[in-house]
Amino acid sequence: MPLDLEIPKQHVTEKLLMPSTLETIDYALYDWLDKELDIGADTNKGWKKVPVVWASAERAHQSKSKKELRDKTGALILPIMTVERTGITKDPSRRAALHGHMPNFRDAKGGSIVIARRIQPVKSAQFSNAKSARLKGGETNVGHGQVNSKGQSKPVYETITIPFPTYMELTYNISVRTEYQQQMNEIFAPLINKTGGINYFTLQRDGHRYEGFMPNDFSFDNTTSEPGDGYRKFETSFDVRVLGYIIGDDKNADQPKIVRREGAVEVKVGRERAMLDDEIENYLKHENGPPGIKGKYRP
Repeated sequence: MPLDLEIPKQHVTEKLLMPSTLETIDYALYDWLDKELDIGADTNKGWKKVPVVWASAERAHQSKSKKELRDKTGALILPIMTVERTGITKDPSRRAALHGHMPNFRDAKGGSIVIARRIQPVKSAQFSNAKSARLKGGETNVGHGQVNSKGQSKPVYETITIPFPTYMELTYNISVRTEYQQQMNEIFAPLINKTGGINYFTLQRDGHRYEGFMPNDFSFDNTTSEPGDGYRKFETSFDVRVLGYIIGDDKNADQPKIVRREGAVEVKVGRERAMLDDEIENYLKHENGPPGIKGKYRP
């Protein structure tokens, strides 16, 4: 989920882009099938939504957590749609917006690509008040949500970076099982018609956007042509390709997912004033020395 950050004394909530992982891409395709398509079919109990199940080997856990998917004998209640990730291909030639490679910064935080740059109002106000107190002996009373407009202080910038994304092509196998031909026709109508005259569609999850491609051919494996009184079913499976990317090493990462750095307000080079007989600029601005010191000051 996106990260909520609250700026003090402003009551402003902002959402930052969270890293993309393999689970994010899996959820994006699952949500596209389950929520965006929202496919239903006619059953013996009327019109019902076709359940979308992520294929896994934990059948015992699935039977206990989702009892509505099976009958009293343990058989699956049709119609049903299953999704399974079958392959990952990392092809450097299939890249999106970023064609080259940008290594992370050589420090403990890392990060590579700048996604945001903003003014830090709290630090900018503190720096302005500190500078005013040092020069004039008092504060400017600059609030946390603003920066001194008289140019007495430079703003403090915060830069947000993330690791370089790794692009890949993921293959998913989608299987549809029904009891009747009419149910298969009702399910396949939105699957084929959703993309229109092309086989391209988009997926979204946690602020990330991926590209998906439907196949050109669909093959069916039905048991209606077999003689006898066996189990009757209509089944088809097809592969969907998704162009996605991951950012960072997920939970195995040694560096933070989102890196924040504050820029230097001023760069100063110290000098030995007593040795070089330099005059201190801050004190020379006052005719009789700084406030609180009597007499004209000279080093």
